[in-house]
Formats: sequence, structure tokens, C-alpha cells
Amino acid sequence: MAAYLIYRAAVSDADAYAAYMARTPGIIAQFGGRFLVRGGRTETLEGEPEERRTIVVEFPDFEAAKAFYESPVYADARRLRSEVAQVQIVITDGEPGATGL
Repeated sequence: MAAYLIYRAAVSDADAYAAYMARTPGIIAQFGGRFLVRGGRTETLEGEPEERRTIVVEFPDFEAAKAFYESPVYADARRLRSEVAQVQIVITDGEPGATGL
């Protein structure tokens, strides 16, 4: 079953953050992941306003998503953003054929 990594970031230095952004696509691909959402326009329809950058990455399964996050190569990339972004990262299983909210 596919799993999804949901990443939200409040970026304080876009130029420095660009180095992190340049590294991650190749690392994600190594673990079978692909971007479904990578930033873009956001509008909060209910609840607290969401102003952070939102990224959604699909992985083949939960284990692949965790392996990506825990890998030494991604740990190196995370260091690039450690001082320039506050992030929240969540992994969730996908549910095939799910309907409704």
C-alpha cells in the first residue's frame, strides 16, 4: 500500500533553503518516491490558517518512506535546512479506494 510523506515548512531564508530543495528530488527517487505536491498556491478552507510550504510525496509503502527519512543521505540534506526552516513531517498510509473526507 502506498504511503505519503506530508511535509510543511516555514522558510526563513529562501536562498539557503534552495540548496536543500536541489538535493531532495534525487534522494526521494532513490527510495521510490515521487512528488505529488511541491509548494504552490494554498488556501485554508477550515481551521487555523496554513501559511507553510506544503509538500506531499508518494512512496511505494510506509517502510520506504521511513527508510528515506532515516537514511544518512537525507540526514545530510536535512542539515542544509536546519537553520533556515521550521518543519513538520508526517508519514501516513494510503487507503486504496478511500472515499469521502
